[in-house]
Amino acid sequence: MSKRRIYWMGLMTLLLFPIPAFLALHYISGQSFREFMDWDSFHFSNIAIGICIGVGYAFLTNQLMKFPVFKSVPLRVDELVKSLDLTLLDAVFLSLCAGIGEELLFRAGVQFYIGVSITAVLFVVMHGYLNPFNWKQSLYGVVVLPLSFLLGLGYEWYGLWFSIAVHTAYDFTLFVAFGSDDDTHA
Repeated sequence: MSKRRIYWMGLMTLLLFPIPAFLALHYISGQSFREFMDWDSFHFSNIAIGICIGVGYAFLTNQLMKFPVFKSVPLRVDELVKSLDLTLLDAVFLSLCAGIGEELLFRAGVQFYIGVSITAVLFVVMHGYLNPFNWKQSLYGVVVLPLSFLLGLGYEWYGLWFSIAVHTAYDFTLFVAFGSDDDTHA
């Protein structure tokens, strides 16, 4: 996959994913853009705790991916990330795009209508990590499903920016951890 395509996908996630969520909340529930962005939850403490949780969960995931059972997974996330050959700047950009765009869509939007549990499962399914026809593919989904629930509960308890921080830190840490065997890419 070319860097140009990766960047376009990141921009689409950041800019387009939030639109249906905002429009639905605005026209159905009367929510303003300020409310949608949940600026009241933008606190350093929420963001710092979210970053710590995201990094910690990514380290746990990285360790779990080393277990032999994951060696036979057909589409390994670690191998996919490594094939992207991301620089540190690429990892920052893509992590922010996914963290902001996906959390606005799923937590601020979808979760408002269908709740934490269904949104958490839908989030993992939409990433392709839960596959009822291939249990090996679903192994990674089982690993990230608790994180998806945490994102939803964190949104309810601490607000949007906590969830964005967890998601961004998780993705960034895995991009760096899975991105290379040495320091040349990170």
